[in-house]
This record gives sequence, C-alpha cells and structure tokens, in this order.
Amino acid sequence: MSRIIMMTISLFAVIIVNVIARFFSLNGATTSEIANRLPILFIPADYVLLILGVIVVLLFYWIFNFNKAGRKLSNTYQNRVASLFILCCLLHIAWIFLWHYGLFNWTVVVKLALLSLLLAFYFSYPKRENRLLGRIPFSLLVGWGVISTIANVSYTLMINDWSGMGLSDPLWTVIYLTISTAFALHFMYHHRDYVMNLVFVWAFIGIAFRNGTEELFISAAASFLCATIITCIFLFSGKNTDNKNRVGA
Repeated sequence: MSRIIMMTISLFAVIIVNVIARFFSLNGATTSEIANRLPILFIPADYVLLILGVIVVLLFYWIFNFNKAGRKLSNTYQNRVASLFILCCLLHIAWIFLWHYGLFNWTVVVKLALLSLLLAFYFSYPKRENRLLGRIPFSLLVGWGVISTIANVSYTLMINDWSGMGLSDPLWTVIYLTISTAFALHFMYHHRDYVMNLVFVWAFIGIAFRNGTEELFISAAASFLCATIITCIFLFSGKNTDNKNRVGA
C-alpha cells in the first residue's frame, strides 16, 4: 500500500507543479511564455496540450489497477515498477524547474533520461499488448515524450545560436516531422501500437494549425505526414485482421 501512496503523491506533485507553471507563473513566467520567446516551428498549438489531461486520467486508472493486481505480482517487480514511476515523476518536475530557470541544456538531458525510462516501462509489456490497464498510458506518454523532446532540442539549439548546418528552420522542422513519423511507423509495424500513432497525428495537426499559411511548407508537410500515418493505421489494422481470419480458418 505504501508504494501506491508514494506513486499517487508523485503524480499529484507533477500535476500541481504543472498547473502552477502553465497557468500561473514560476520564476516570473509560464511554461508557454518561455516557449514562445523563440520562433520554434515544431511546437504545436496550445490546444494540443489537452492530451495531457487524458494521460493523467489514464495514469490514475493505471495506478488503481496496479494496486488491485498487486497480490499477483512479486514484491521485487512491484518495487521496480514503483521506483521507475516515481523517478519519472521526479524527472518531470525537475524538467519544469530547469526550464523555468533557464537551464535549457540540462532540460535536454533530463528529457532524454525521462524518455528512456518511459521506454523501459513500455517495453516491460508484451510486444503487441494494448490495454487501458496495461501499455496504453505509456504508449501515449512515449508518443508525447518524443514530440516534446524534439521540440526541447530544437529550442535549445536555437537559444545556443546553432547555425542549422546551412539548412533553414522550416526545412529542419520538416526533418523533425519526418523523424517523428519514422518513429511512429516503427512502433505501428513492430508493436501494432495505433494509440501511440494517434498522439503523433494529434500533434502534427496542432503543428499545421499553429504554423498556418505563414509557414505553408511546414503545414503541408505536417498534413501530408499526418495523412500518411492515418493511412498506415488502416492498412496495418486491416492486414492484422486478415491474418487473424486466416489463422481462424
């Protein structure tokens, strides 16, 4: 029971710090105000952050189920999972403070560490297991983690006056979008993870909406890659259904 209490307190702490940072201010500015100081083209529109509310609800549901399933799990496994979860929460809180106090190079380090831990959670589940009480919350977290990490890296590079190796910011944004799409399609093909891909679709729509006609190249690329992911979801899900029917036959 103490493990569940610590996990719940850790998640509440993340929520409280996030709310303060996003809607009030931390060190004199909100999270979005700091992000908008630079013209980062990979950042999606603010409404995309609604997905964080969905993720939080699913995480509370996951913790509740983890508590119920505790009798069937070994103490060693429960301790490992609880420790990973609490560490993820602490890293997220650390990132918020680093971001608001201008330690942007360290935010990248923390983001990469957090994404690595989320992937460790993700791969602890069976390869094609998609359940609300299992891998789905971490599918959403990993998908959002990739988007936010790339945005964080882009911001940090710009604030450090990176030249872009001669390539324009819009072109680099399209490269980031392409890398994100490759990541999404990898997990769709090898793990049949359609939930994670919906995160990328949601984020790409937000990027296209935020850039609008002012950066038509980026908006068009985001829309095209979004359509590509949706098409692949239908293709792979149809192929998976056909394979099941053959096995059943």
